[in-house]
Amino acid sequence: MICARQVALAEGLSAERAGTAPKLQLLVPQEALFGPDGPDNLAALTLTGERRGLRVSGVRRDAVREYLASALWAMPTCAVVLAIIAGASLSAVQLDAGSPLAILLFQGTSDDARNLLISIASTMVTVIALVLGLTVVALQLASTQFSPRLLRNFLRDIPNQLTLSAFVATFAYSTAGLYTVGIAAGQRTENYPRLAVSGALLLLFVSMVMLVFFVHHLSHSIQVDQVMKNVQSATLRMIERSFVPGDPAIRMPNPPKGAAALPAPRSGYIQAFHVEAFIGALARRDLTARMVPMIGRHVIAGAPLAWVWKGTDDGVGSLAPDASAELRQALAQSVRIGYERTLEQDVAFGIRQLADIASKALSPAINDPYTANQAVDHLGSILAALSLRQHGPRAVTDGQGVVRLHVPARDFAYLVDLALGQVRRYGANEPRVVRALLRVCSDLVWFASAPHRAVVRQYVETLLNDVTRLVPQPADREPLLAEGTRILESFDVPSGTTDAP
Repeated sequence: MICARQVALAEGLSAERAGTAPKLQLLVPQEALFGPDGPDNLAALTLTGERRGLRVSGVRRDAVREYLASALWAMPTCAVVLAIIAGASLSAVQLDAGSPLAILLFQGTSDDARNLLISIASTMVTVIALVLGLTVVALQLASTQFSPRLLRNFLRDIPNQLTLSAFVATFAYSTAGLYTVGIAAGQRTENYPRLAVSGALLLLFVSMVMLVFFVHHLSHSIQVDQVMKNVQSATLRMIERSFVPGDPAIRMPNPPKGAAALPAPRSGYIQAFHVEAFIGALARRDLTARMVPMIGRHVIAGAPLAWVWKGTDDGVGSLAPDASAELRQALAQSVRIGYERTLEQDVAFGIRQLADIASKALSPAINDPYTANQAVDHLGSILAALSLRQHGPRAVTDGQGVVRLHVPARDFAYLVDLALGQVRRYGANEPRVVRALLRVCSDLVWFASAPHRAVVRQYVETLLNDVTRLVPQPADREPLLAEGTRILESFDVPSGTTDAP
């Protein structure tokens, strides 16, 4: 009964989300298409200039946030600014000898303080070079051993950014202190901010702790088990938060003759759809549109990003200049294009990373079937979560219930082939890999609905055909075929039940 409870939960969540915007009559969750900044009531889609500005700001803010999350310089830059501000603040604090906090003051002379700051700064330069070197090694290992698409995960790793920030902040704090410690108006002086120098010592000890932590974290983060766990967790989190369910019954319409093309403003990958602005522009001009690419697909600047036509008429011909400008602006606000794929709405990207690890492990140069088995296990967890949801194209209506936009999406068969297809083609002659694939398919029987079970069944049949063709030894082949036959028979048992007496 596990499957029934999970399906009920998924349906309940979908109903709850759909209920947040009853007047829009969306066939998909509002927050997934419109983003977390979407309105509670979308019945009035005629956006004022102020509201459109807010929507543009939201889209740009999401893009900036996504960029800064993987920018290795962003957090250290903030740390440098904070360190300098902290140093200036502590330099203004004067403690009397009788103060209970006087024990915290540095007790050396001004020359001792300057020498200390110089030693800390030089030490931090060496440590920063070490940290950057180890980071580059980790990136190179991830690229060559696992997948080049995993580099982004390492750059977004918060512990790595925090460690580098601590070292850079300590260096900046100590170096900035050399401007004032022991010097006043160009002359040597014995008076200096002792509490600020004590702060440099504190940052030194913090940096040493962070260095040990960094080595520990890095040694674990480059282990293949941890890498795959992180990818699985990020993908499942994306499915839970921003996956947009589709409708397999919807058929994407072909643009009628005379439909107008809205070109892509630049080349790159489709990272996210937040279509509020585009729906509003279409509704104001009584137009219907179809998105051309799916999330995660690459587009070329000038190629059609969307087709627009007038209801059921024979297209719109050439758009008026003001209409074309408005629609292009609204489309640019609704579709985020970047130079790389992200996991914001692209579940296939997370699957691709794990499939890459499995495929590379099965290559003749590495020949590591067990790593491929582990990747298949993680892919099974993702497919189980996806099997509880509907897949396919999506249609979005305006406040009057008129369909304004058709959005293409991947179906469950595509996702299954993306996750397990390459592993089957590269590892069908290895019994251990075949057993891992059959085990995942057996688990999916308990989660998938009838249409999804048919997809998994077809995959098992194809896998058994490959086993019959590629595994020469009967001692290896026959147990695999027997296990596959047992799994095929389980597809005839209703999900959540067992045929055991």
